Amino acid sequence: MLAVLNEKTKGKKMKINTIAIHKGTLRDKTTGGVNTPVYTSSAYAYINREDTFYPRYFNTPNQDAVAKKIAALEHAETGLVFSSGMGAMSTAILAFAGTGDHVVMLDALYGGTHYFATQWFSHFGIDCTFTKTTAEDVINQVTSKTKVIVIESPTNPLLAVVDIEKIARFARQEKITTIIDNTFASPVNQTPLDLGIDIVVHSGTKYLGGHSDLCCGMVACSGEKLEKILSLARGLGPSLDPRSCYLLERSMKTLVLRVTAQTRTAMEVANFLESRPDIAAVYYPGLECFKGHEIAKRQMTGFGAMLSFEIKDKDPDRFIEELKIISPAVSLGGVESTICSPSLTSHAKMSSTERLRIGVTDSLLRLSIGLEDADDLKQDLDAALKKG
Repeated sequence: MLAVLNEKTKGKKMKINTIAIHKGTLRDKTTGGVNTPVYTSSAYAYINREDTFYPRYFNTPNQDAVAKKIAALEHAETGLVFSSGMGAMSTAILAFAGTGDHVVMLDALYGGTHYFATQWFSHFGIDCTFTKTTAEDVINQVTSKTKVIVIESPTNPLLAVVDIEKIARFARQEKITTIIDNTFASPVNQTPLDLGIDIVVHSGTKYLGGHSDLCCGMVACSGEKLEKILSLARGLGPSLDPRSCYLLERSMKTLVLRVTAQTRTAMEVANFLESRPDIAAVYYPGLECFKGHEIAKRQMTGFGAMLSFEIKDKDPDRFIEELKIISPAVSLGGVESTICSPSLTSHAKMSSTERLRIGVTDSLLRLSIGLEDADDLKQDLDAALKKG
């Protein structure tokens, strides 16, 4: 017999740490265990039941527990867990855009999202316009056929910040569905639904999982929007298995502690890099000189744990090889600090012309701050810069 912990806390306003730990948890009354049990079945009874459980239906207990947690963290009515961030993003877009429709997307979206749009939208009969990272540019590209606007803030990898509320307000007036990739900020630092966005998407592989051992995605939105997303998701089938759901739920319990500490260290590292003459540029919303700093102050509670920088007159590959603590690796958001060249990883599928157009140079490096001591990270960067 199970009890949903949400029922005990219904109507009570909880702080974000408490939400991360308790929302969605299923308590087993037989054993009294404090964690949601792992339900490994792929076959469930159907007689005398309103809803038949099945992993591809996105309705098993472990899937539901995680979905409730992300919904609560993002201040959403409901949520859904996917087997990858791209599974979540592509399903969300295709649920609201089809043949003859138009989609407006930021130039600076995650490379995988950009690739999906450029390679597959025409297959579905969808027209797409890419725009610069300002609310004005996004709004100016809207046509009478625009059904979806897709944004990201801060963006990957240049951390550009867009005025979320301005775009959301305009889109609501025009009855256009807005989707935001909130991976970099996480719900700890930004809750876009409160700013008027319709659908929040996460690559849960990053901060929500947080330990570089899961591949998953999330969607959070209203019940009405989720009905369409769920209908398509059940047809496409990008569901997450129960063991991974269990690990994801476990990891999300420490989300606030991890991201808060990582954000604090990122600010310190960004200031350190900005002060160095061998660094050409630092991209971090927390820096006062950063172009989107004022907007970030208005719509974020913290500036996040991601930053990018460009090395001056040095070989970036050699610099990376000299690092001892920070690991050269794809992905981000783990407890360990990682670094990569976006031109060779997240944006490798874009043409060199496209990369340069949006500012992704070969000397640009993306740094994901982990939970190491800030002084150790600074010493590691300092030593590598001196040798590189």
